[in-house]
Amino acid sequence: MNDSHVDTAPSEPPRPGWRFLVAHPAHLVALGFGSGLSPVAPGTAGTLWAWAAYLALQYWLSPLEIGFVIAASFAVGWWACTVTASHMRVLDPGNIVWDEVIAFWIVLWLVMPASWGAQAAAFVLFRVFDAFKPGPVGWADNLFHGFGWKGGFGIIFDDLVAAFCTLLVIAAWRFW
Repeated sequence: MNDSHVDTAPSEPPRPGWRFLVAHPAHLVALGFGSGLSPVAPGTAGTLWAWAAYLALQYWLSPLEIGFVIAASFAVGWWACTVTASHMRVLDPGNIVWDEVIAFWIVLWLVMPASWGAQAAAFVLFRVFDAFKPGPVGWADNLFHGFGWKGGFGIIFDDLVAAFCTLLVIAAWRFW
């Protein structure tokens, strides 16, 4: 584990460590409470954290209350992602995973209750849309890069589109 504030190599974007994670509350949120520090596939680690957190939330909150948590998480996440990306000096750092958290919570919120198999299928679909950015997801990702600005909303937006595409595929699958 790396405990430095931010490690940099000349050819790589800054890589946050544990000190960076706890240096500011926005970092803690944007980096998915540490899941974004994963050295391999931080987006997948963040989505897995989102899944586990959602399952835990279900024990204490009603679907309506979870909807309010998601709405609040979007507002807080916008701020946290903006601050953290600014501190990292990268438009859309891969270690910021709160965008995956919010988007996957939306997917789970709209498909639950669902079997473990259906949840796993939603996870795989979401990760495919988010990682490979086909069609509208790629468009959404490039929309803000074209302006040279990402910010919190730009970081989150393509993941919301990935969630929407995931939900469309699930709806089509259920229809047929």
